[in-house]
Amino acid sequence: MRIGVAREVKKREYRVALTPAGALELVRRGHEVLIEQGAGEGSGFADAAYQAVGARIESVEHVWAGADLLLKVKEPIAEEYGRLREGLTLFTYLHIAADEPLTRALVDSGITAIAYETVERADRQLPLLAPMSEVAGRLAPQMGAWSLEKAHGGRGILLGGVPGVPPARVVILGGGVVGLNAAIIALGMQADVWVLDRSVERMRDLEIALDGRVTLAMSNRLQIEEVIADADMVIGAVLVPGAIAPKLVTREMLGLMRPGSVLVDVAIDQGGCFETSHATTHDDPVFEVDGIVHYCVANMPGAVPVTSTKALTNVTLPYVEVLADRGVAGAIEADPTLAKGVNVVSGKITYEAVAQAHGLEYFPLADAL
Repeated sequence: MRIGVAREVKKREYRVALTPAGALELVRRGHEVLIEQGAGEGSGFADAAYQAVGARIESVEHVWAGADLLLKVKEPIAEEYGRLREGLTLFTYLHIAADEPLTRALVDSGITAIAYETVERADRQLPLLAPMSEVAGRLAPQMGAWSLEKAHGGRGILLGGVPGVPPARVVILGGGVVGLNAAIIALGMQADVWVLDRSVERMRDLEIALDGRVTLAMSNRLQIEEVIADADMVIGAVLVPGAIAPKLVTREMLGLMRPGSVLVDVAIDQGGCFETSHATTHDDPVFEVDGIVHYCVANMPGAVPVTSTKALTNVTLPYVEVLADRGVAGAIEADPTLAKGVNVVSGKITYEAVAQAHGLEYFPLADAL
């Protein structure tokens, strides 16, 4: 199979979908690997590193037009819609439940689109989302601490405090992969950390994992209203796989918070879990609503591309290999984990939550294939 790796064009996105080590593994399996010129530079991988392992460096036109399987990190943006085509399989983060224009572009193009974030194991784990959730979770307190600085609109609070001055209170909504990693870093920064989740079983796991150093509470509206009133930072870490994130903090609830407090919305790719959120960029990461600072960068892991790219390739490569060796239908048969990753096939939406989000018809994957 001819495998293309596109250069990311989203602003301040430095990750790349394949490392030279990953390219070597695919070349050794007999596949052609086409790397768009400069695709790896932001992650520290020069074109020569790919050429040294047998990959070819090509123009953007040749990569998109010549590939059977195209690898990306982020979803195509408007300037790339014209490159989508029938016969191409796209493997990337998509998050299309919150992006109707992209959904329609994928459907209209006839492409097969497989989303990293909805590849799901039988135990309901999301293996291709997990490493970027770990990175985003660990970045969230760091970015929130920056946003709390007075110069950036925050209250002027040091997360860990100092002797005689209490630390900041960090409230994390959601105790999944993002929430756990956010708690680890917030604790390391000596904050007072609360985690809210809807699963008692998960909270028991967090109690053990975090050695009892956080306050755990059931997530419901009244509890959220109570804890955000005393919070200096609230991290939104909820996920409904493939679907729009629930709005856990409404605009009305912002009135309960202290001016200069910070909301960090890690769920922004899925529409955000704060009603007042909208996506921001690394160039202009924060905005203020009703005196509350919002940090809503939609590609947080792009800020640390060397770490993120290596972590991503570690988990995506086995799936790329089976797709390259067997094609989409054969890969799904060999590894059913891939089935839920397929969001669009030949103009048909095959992920139910996406179809529901946009009021479009849903087709079972077996029928679409």
